[in-house]
Formats: sequence, C-alpha cells, structure tokens
Amino acid sequence: MSTLTDFTAVLAAWEAQRPDQVAMTFGGSKWTWAELATRVRRNAAAQRAEGLRVGDRIAVLDFNHPSCLELTLACARIGTANAVVNFRLAPPEMVYVINDAQARLLFVGPEFANAIEQIRSQLPTVERVIRIGGPEDEYEPWLAAQEPDAEARPAQPEDCFVQLYTSGTTGFPKGAMLTHRGMLAHARNVAVDQDMGPDARVQVAMPLYHVGGTSYSLVAISQGSRISMLRLPDPAAVLEMLEAEKITHTFLVPALMAMVTKVPGAADRDYSALKTLSYGASPMPLPVMRASLALFPGVMQQVYGMTEECGVVSVLGVADHTDPSVAHRLVSAGKPIHGVEIKICEPGTGEPVPTGDPGEIWVRSEQRMGGYWRKPEATAAAFTADGWLRSGDGGHMDADGYLYVTDRIKDMIISGGENIYPAEIERVLAEHPSIDDVAVIGVPDEKWGEVPKAVVVAKSGTAIDIEQVLAYCRGRLASFKCPKSIDVVDALPRNPTGKVLKKDLRKPYWTGRERQIV
Repeated sequence: MSTLTDFTAVLAAWEAQRPDQVAMTFGGSKWTWAELATRVRRNAAAQRAEGLRVGDRIAVLDFNHPSCLELTLACARIGTANAVVNFRLAPPEMVYVINDAQARLLFVGPEFANAIEQIRSQLPTVERVIRIGGPEDEYEPWLAAQEPDAEARPAQPEDCFVQLYTSGTTGFPKGAMLTHRGMLAHARNVAVDQDMGPDARVQVAMPLYHVGGTSYSLVAISQGSRISMLRLPDPAAVLEMLEAEKITHTFLVPALMAMVTKVPGAADRDYSALKTLSYGASPMPLPVMRASLALFPGVMQQVYGMTEECGVVSVLGVADHTDPSVAHRLVSAGKPIHGVEIKICEPGTGEPVPTGDPGEIWVRSEQRMGGYWRKPEATAAAFTADGWLRSGDGGHMDADGYLYVTDRIKDMIISGGENIYPAEIERVLAEHPSIDDVAVIGVPDEKWGEVPKAVVVAKSGTAIDIEQVLAYCRGRLASFKCPKSIDVVDALPRNPTGKVLKKDLRKPYWTGRERQIV
C-alpha cells in the first residue's frame, strides 16, 4: 500500500484484495472489508445529499463507535473533514470546538444528546444533529436512505480529512488539520516499527478524539489489519478483549495501564497472541512500569508523539525494556521512528545544542499536519521555513541517539494521557470575583502522572473559599482540567519583565523526582 496516496484508494485496495475478511469488530458485531467500504460509500453519498462541499466540516461527539471512522473515511472520499470532539469537555468548551470547526453536521452519541440539546442554540453553523446508536438512532436510516457513492473525488495529498483539537497556549484549543500525506506517512512509519500487517489484530481502546484512537485506527486500516474497537477504555474489558480476540497490537496510556494491572485475575489470562503493547502520552510511574512488565513481558514499547505530527515520532523498543544493562533508558522516549528526524535546539535562537544539553525538541517528517484550522499565525509560529516543527517540549538527546523529554517549554500538563494547557484553566480562574492573580502548574500524582494545581492571590479585602472555587471550575471546565488543589499565596514569583516563574512554583513538588514526559 506504500504507493497509494489517499485513504479512499487504501480502502478500495483492501476491499478488492480481502472482501470477505473481517475489517472491524465492535460490541459483538463484525464488518468485512466489503461491508465497511459499502458503508463508507453510503456515508459519502449521505454527506453529499446534505449539501456538504469540499472543505466543509462535520463533528462527532460520542464515545468510540465505528460510525466515527466511517465518517472520517467518507470525508476522505468527498473532500470534507471530520472534527472529532473530546467528549470529556465541559459544555462551553464543546461549544467553542464545534463553532471553531464551523461544523455543518453534528453526530451525537446517546450519552450526549441531552448536553447538545442544552447548547443547541449556541451552535449557529450546525444545520442538523444526527443521533448515533441507542433507541433513537438516526445514523443507520441516514445511511440506508442513500445508494453507495459512485465516484470518489480525486484527493490531493494535502487535503485535510480529519481534524483533531489540541489545547492552545492562548487558552483555546486549535484544530490540527491532518492530511492524506501526513496520515499515510505516519501509517507507513509506525507500521515498520510495530511489524503490523494484514494478519494483525489491533485493539482500539483509546478515544477517537485522540491520535491514540483515530491515527492508530488509520494505521491499522492502511495495513489491512483487523480492528477490534472498545466503546470505552474499561480495564477489565481491555484484558478480556486481548485474550478473547487474540489481539496482536494495542496502545494504552499509563493511567489505564495502572488500572489494568490491578484487575483481579489479570495474570491468569492468556495474552500469548500479543506482539506489541505500546504506551505513551503521559508519564509512566516506575511501580506501574514494573507491574506492567510483569503482566506483559517482552511486548512493551514506549511511544512519544504529538497531534501535529499525526501521532508517534519516537519509540523506545521492546529490547530496551527487557535489558537490565540499559535500565536507565526506561525514562527516555527512545529513538526517532522510520521517516522522522529529531533534533534539540536552543528555544530562543533555534540553533542546535550540543549532545546532552537541554533545549526544545524539533521534529521534521512527512507526517506533519497541514496547519492549524483558520490560524495561519499559529501555524507559521509552529514550523520553520525548512519544515521543522517546534514541539514546545523540552529535552535532550544522549550520545546513543535516545531522546529524553524532561520539561515543557509551553508549560503543558499531561494528566492521564490528556494534554492540558494551564492557560485554559487560568483563563477561567481569572474571572472568579475573589481571585486577583493566578498561575496553574502540574504537580505529581501517583495515578495520573501529574495533575493541575492552581496557585492564586486573593483580591484585596476578600477571602478565597477553596471548595467554592473548585466547584466554580467544575462548572466551566472538563473534569480532567479542573485543579485538584489550590494554594493561596500573597504574591506570585515573577521575573523582571513580569512573567510568572512557574519553574519556582513547581520546584517544591518535583524535588527528588524525575519530571518526565514520555
């Protein structure tokens, strides 16, 4: 499939080669490659019937469901794009993402129908809401009303067909436009490192709003692999599927790994089919690492990546997890994958730093996104003229070429695999009537790796009710973004130019720990 240039051609090729082989399973149902391709063509026809044009956006708000992948592949066929909404967002954040995407159709799972009804009047671009699944399902009739689309629009390599949102340093998320060129490059590069092919059985447990869900699924589709999708990343269900469906490849975040290792009877199951268990997107505490290696010996590999690069850019392989002579590498992010270049640069000048010295991690590959949706200035700031992505992550490279991610240039917090920018939380807290100044930092947490903490200054003459402020956040932010604790101080430490010294705020909490992102 390496010569194909778009996902419509990829799907057509597997339909022709393996029409009766199972392409996807979900909740007891199965679809062959021929059935999946036909559903995608009906989906494309249905989008056309709604009047969608090239460049239009749709949005999906749902737990994992095959319809989301069908919609994405149909978008690839006709030139539209699927903006997958993080279902963990609070209603005001959902409004922002859907409106930013200018979505014309909104597909909603049964668990979110009431939430959308509450905010429907705030979504001016949405022409129709279509319910997926449940007793009031509208998706299947929507498909059935159309004959399969007869002719695909010729896709260009730079066409965006899926749009995933990353948190923004300005306090609002940005839509990363992921293209045929980028996603196919990512699929080729990852498949080489993971030895994934038509005989693979790939578990998709992570949410499709994340590259660990959608990009991982597209890697499997590109290789003709069978996908087994979970609606939610339930730890017991993960283990049951690994055994029952003889899964060969999966990707999990460390927070889920911690729960998986504690499932009663976990060690009594048969995981002998498993070839690769990839983990990443947040720190892996060493106790979780040890328990995971005991449960899944000889298959674990760590991945480091970012939405702007369609997913994975470096891998710490199985051998580095099993060789006691290189145990120090367990805190590294491994080496660049096939097709990816990584270098460390001085953030201010962009000049490469000497081996071992800290700096900003820069990445260059064909995997790069097409840019941030409707944000040309942010796109220009992210990339250099010769194609290097300024990741915003800090780290260093050792003499053996192993990458160590040690800090975040942009102060991002990664909690349980979710990217959180303090600016998003600070924007909300700054509007609280009793708060005069605020800074949000990440502090260690045994379960999630790290969690947000707010450090606040009270307005003159007022007292801060911490429980009330936490409740205020819960009404305006997704639960994973809400501060888990609040400290009240007289003043925030600042440098001579007025910038808050977050490094000083973090220091007491991280003393004696290795603050790593992997």
